[in-house]
Amino acid sequence: MQELILVVDDEPKIVRLARDYLEKNGYRVTIAADGQTALTAARREKPDLIILDLMLPNIDGREVCKILRRESDVPIIMLTALAEEVDQITGLEIGADDYITKPFSPRALVARVRALLRRSKGDVKAPSIIRAGGLEIDAEKYSVTFDGSPIKLTPNEFKLLQLLASRPGQTLTREQLLDDLHGGASSIDRSVDSHIKNLRKKLEAEAKENLIETVYGVGYRFTQP
Repeated sequence: MQELILVVDDEPKIVRLARDYLEKNGYRVTIAADGQTALTAARREKPDLIILDLMLPNIDGREVCKILRRESDVPIIMLTALAEEVDQITGLEIGADDYITKPFSPRALVARVRALLRRSKGDVKAPSIIRAGGLEIDAEKYSVTFDGSPIKLTPNEFKLLQLLASRPGQTLTREQLLDDLHGGASSIDRSVDSHIKNLRKKLEAEAKENLIETVYGVGYRFTQP
């Protein structure tokens, strides 16, 4: 079955542009024009990915993202007219997986959607299990547990953990991590920091220790518990 994309924006021109290009590329599309309708549609229709505008009537995109992230791990691309880095970082810190600013290239949007859907479905070359102390990362099941307790991660958080844990003790630069996350697509350096911050918080809640070290000025490395 074709993957379903929920496009949430109160600008009809933006919705038409995104819908037309997504449908031409084989996706099904459902739409919402405000935050409350978006939440209702997400809960009812269970989309494979959500494109979410930051500035929405009723409930704004930030709050919608927070609510969705408490309820599911659905991939979210934040769509915003705000070009300042702080707004992009805020979106990532509250759980968005990626962002794209208006005006945008519809081809670039489709590329981001395609890349994020691949990551969300665990697009790995060889299914494997990584174990480090009580931590277990199962690429085939696309799951993470610590001492048997599940840890819910977003697609980007899972990918980052998998990359770092597969090379324990090795420092990976932000550029390396960005390239793996976005497949060469343009992004900002700080997006890795935001995802790592969220990932650490979730891991430490179970492991009670920091499993990812910062190598200042370079990147990050995984420390085996």
